[in-house]
Amino acid sequence: MSKIDFSDAKSRDPSINGYTYDELQVGDKAYYTKTVSESDIYTFAGITGDFNPAHTNEASPHPLFGTRICHGAFSAGLVSAALGMKMPGQGCLYLSQTSKFVRAVKFGDTVTVRLEVTKKDDAKKRVILSTDCYNQKDELVLTGEAVILPKK
Repeated sequence: MSKIDFSDAKSRDPSINGYTYDELQVGDKAYYTKTVSESDIYTFAGITGDFNPAHTNEASPHPLFGTRICHGAFSAGLVSAALGMKMPGQGCLYLSQTSKFVRAVKFGDTVTVRLEVTKKDDAKKRVILSTDCYNQKDELVLTGEAVILPKK
């Protein structure tokens, strides 16, 4: 099973020195948590150019949810942060991602990304991880899979 405890504060800091292919094992897990602020969403809208009123106009909330919601791509971006800062950490290349948006993320929600190594491709030295995001109620908001090339 897992030889590395990525949730342990005593573990080496992958944001400084990422893990290699050989160090990662099927079953290894890592977590990344962020509370989504209004400022985060406006910054994201400014960077991407996506000012859809469902995200940015308080007077025009999405009718399905009755409030503004976060961009789906913002939630997917949290997966990128988890991969680059937690597991495998610095030096990895994010090759591909599949994502399914299950539930809306709202302003003020706390989203936790849960990564788990599900497979290793020894021939290509690639790692496949499940990439699930949950809100503060432990409700699934995004599910997917990432393919990563860890640092050498």
